[in-house]
Amino acid sequence: MGTPQCKVNSWRHIMVELRKLLLECELTEEIKWSIPCYTFNDGNIVLLTAFKEYCALSFFKGSLMKDEAGLLISQTKNVQGTRQLRFTAIEEVSNNTVLLKAYIKEAIELEKSGAEIETKKVSEYEIPDELNVKLEASPALKTAWEALTPGRKKGYILYFSGARQAKTRAARVAKHEQNIFAGKGLHDRY
Repeated sequence: MGTPQCKVNSWRHIMVELRKLLLECELTEEIKWSIPCYTFNDGNIVLLTAFKEYCALSFFKGSLMKDEAGLLISQTKNVQGTRQLRFTAIEEVSNNTVLLKAYIKEAIELEKSGAEIETKKVSEYEIPDELNVKLEASPALKTAWEALTPGRKKGYILYFSGARQAKTRAARVAKHEQNIFAGKGLHDRY
């Protein structure tokens, strides 16, 4: 937020209004993952986030919400539970406060109920052929792969699979072999 190029600057007025709305709903404001997170009884309810093309309320259990107005959006195909309400104009907030408060209230009620998102297990993801070839060729790599946490495996599978060309997928696998041997995830920095 310190530079004119910061994406938050484009949405500052909208985000100020959304913040007021969230605080009116008796949520606790915290900073998690370097962004504003709104909680209820220590349960994560919604994030207030800025992107290049829009700002959003990102509901943690959005996939469980009724969404009768049909406004919730999944950010990408791999997002399992979170759903977004996106904004590009202040009027989208000021003209819809009752509706927005209803979404927030529903998200709070979901948290109170103890409802949980049923997430896809890592074993349900298809391992790219390029990774399978390497795992079959190297028992040591296969052992290291099997020792990774489910979250680390999922991160690699999604990253490797995200490449359209086989040679790119193979290059990604080769580049990250040493991290797999070291028990590191895709984004681990230690």
